[in-house]
Amino acid sequence: MNFTRTVTQNNRNVIKRLLKETSLEALNKIPEGFSNNIIWNIAHIVVIQQLLVYKLSGLPMYISDEMVSKYRNKSKPEGNVTQEEVDEVYGLLDSLLAKTEEDLAAGIFKNYTEYTLNLGTTLRNVEEAIEFNNIHEGIHYGYILALKKAL
Repeated sequence: MNFTRTVTQNNRNVIKRLLKETSLEALNKIPEGFSNNIIWNIAHIVVIQQLLVYKLSGLPMYISDEMVSKYRNKSKPEGNVTQEEVDEVYGLLDSLLAKTEEDLAAGIFKNYTEYTLNLGTTLRNVEEAIEFNNIHEGIHYGYILALKKAL
């Protein structure tokens, strides 16, 4: 699990750096031909990690239902986010990763509801969910880079 954790942390560090270097206006801009923006993709990463790891384990998530609703699959930006919202997402990138590590060490993940991805792969336990989450975050990092280039 150490390698997976390192990959996740490195992904998050790159995303946090990009978040800090990008203006609020650019984070909110939806370039022509795209259906979302940079900040939506970053917040989506946070939400999906919580859904895959905690909700499917039958545990409470550490984010609000409102955040889940705004950034879940098939959602789209409904308006510009504020700097305060950006700052919250920025903080969650690290704090939720640390909380997941703490919860793994505490052994709270006892159950898991199997979930079949659009790709046809079925996640059967929290470890697989955490490993797949890195793939998901990598895909969205690619979208973020394409969005940034299109600005």
